[in-house]
Amino acid sequence: MTIQEIESQIIDEFAQFEEWLDKYTYIIELGRECPAIDEADKTESNLIQGCQSRVWLSCRHEEGKLYFRADSDAVITKGIITLLIRVLDGQKPADILAADLGFLDQIGLKEHLSPTRSNGLTAMVKQMKLYALAFSMK
Repeated sequence: MTIQEIESQIIDEFAQFEEWLDKYTYIIELGRECPAIDEADKTESNLIQGCQSRVWLSCRHEEGKLYFRADSDAVITKGIITLLIRVLDGQKPADILAADLGFLDQIGLKEHLSPTRSNGLTAMVKQMKLYALAFSMK
C-alpha cells in the first residue's frame, strides 16, 4: 500500500470516534500493537531527542525499503510512534521523504496534543525522515 492509502485508512478509522477521549484510547490500543524493538536496540543512539518520554526507534534497510521498530515508556507516545510506523514502515526512502503526513492534521492529533507531546511528535517524524535521507544516499 502507498503512504497515502494508509493515511486514508487511518483517517477513516479516527472518523468513527466523536470524542477525543475515544481517540486517545484508540491510540493507546495501537501502542500495544507496536512492532517490538529488540532490547539490544534500546541504546542511547536510538533514543529520539526532543521527546518528553523516552522513545527508541530503530531502522533497517532491506531491498530498497525501510523497516522501523520502536518502544516508549509512555503508552500514548508508543501509540503515536505506532501510527507513524504504520504509515512509513516498508516504504522507499524517497517516498518517506516526500510524505507530508497530512493525516496527522486531518485526524486532529496535532491540535489535541500538549506542546511537549507535539514537540515529541515532530522529533519522531524528523528522526524517521533522517533515516530515509541517510538510506536514500546509499
